[in-house]
Amino acid sequence: MKKIIALLLLVSIFSCGNDTDKLTVKGTVKGLKKGTIYLKKVSDTVLVTVDSISINGSPEFVLQSEIEEPEMFYLYLNKNTKEDDRISFFADKGVTEINTTLKGFSYDAKINGSKQHAILEEYLSMIGKFNNKNLDLTKDYFEAIKNNDTLKIKETEGVITSFKKRKYLYTANFAVNHNDSEVAPYLALSEIYDANVIYLDTINSVLTPKIKASKYGKQLEDYIKNIKATE
Repeated sequence: MKKIIALLLLVSIFSCGNDTDKLTVKGTVKGLKKGTIYLKKVSDTVLVTVDSISINGSPEFVLQSEIEEPEMFYLYLNKNTKEDDRISFFADKGVTEINTTLKGFSYDAKINGSKQHAILEEYLSMIGKFNNKNLDLTKDYFEAIKNNDTLKIKETEGVITSFKKRKYLYTANFAVNHNDSEVAPYLALSEIYDANVIYLDTINSVLTPKIKASKYGKQLEDYIKNIKATE
């Protein structure tokens, strides 16, 4: 009997140890009675499902995935409708807690997890102001086209171009100031990939050796090489 208990304790210890090397995503979706929640990530440019759970009554969920280094993951909710909702988050080994609602799955999400995600949220909180301003400018631009106001069209085009440069500059500066985080090369690849290669080169040149060797660090290096090869 003692041997059996000892064996069970060993199994429990090793199981807990293994979990610390994995990503565990847990939380609740308030109001969700029935549906499927998927944990996904990009692998070789393809979005793949790494875990899923069917919800039938209880809104709590726990999902897991192998993870070698910090990277972006996505939580999808299929509510048996034509549309899926998605929550994006920067994950790392350990536990990430996500609590949200059925009605506002992506917008109401409260995420508590990796330090990388905290950095990403800091960036998103500021860039959201840029995006809102850009929407207003775009609205003005199309309104000018509708009214065939050539003067307003030209004026708005200039403002949009200037505003876009400011967004690129802010993103580049943010990445440079967080050169020891995987978020830096990720932002270069996802937010300013179409900017002048000078911006990307600047970010790449200041990344720490650890970040240069990361998934997104390597991707940024390859991306810059491809741009320069076609110039």
